[in-house]
Amino acid sequence: MATANDVRKGMAIKYGGEVCIVLDTQHRTPGNLRAFVQATIRSIKTGKSSNVRFASTEPIETVPLNRRKLEYSYKDGSGYSFMDAGTFESITLQEDLVGSCKDYLVEGSVCEIMFNDEIPVQVELPPSVSLKVVESPEGVRGDSSGNVQKHALLETGITVNVPLFIKEGEMIKIDTRTGQYMGRS
Repeated sequence: MATANDVRKGMAIKYGGEVCIVLDTQHRTPGNLRAFVQATIRSIKTGKSSNVRFASTEPIETVPLNRRKLEYSYKDGSGYSFMDAGTFESITLQEDLVGSCKDYLVEGSVCEIMFNDEIPVQVELPPSVSLKVVESPEGVRGDSSGNVQKHALLETGITVNVPLFIKEGEMIKIDTRTGQYMGRS
């Protein structure tokens, strides 16, 4: 059994009799009080998120998760479809489970999906993805003093700030954790 200090983002724990995914953790040591761990967790069964506080030495029951690499296929009315490249088995995930990952999904991209007893519980993207710029205004000559950036619309529908030299049709690398431009790909 682990302690609250061992809890990390992405882990599955038992809390209140339910299996929950840890979305975020912060270890706090306020002034003259005892240290504690503040965590944001989401129940697998209900999908409800909550903030909880554990004493730093409190025992926490962890739940093992199975990780599988699946390839994103398409989105339709029933959800987001992923396929196992080895077995050609297909699963469909609802939009609330995919969450903000949908902004970085393009056909053929590989994601790691975590399962608890064959039930999908979370989608993890690679640290960076390459996306195509579909719309970007031209940079005006003379606007180049300092770190001047412009908006670019990507193939998934998100808008990011990019340097002035990026043009429509180029492939750029985006950090999936922050949503920021990393460079050309």
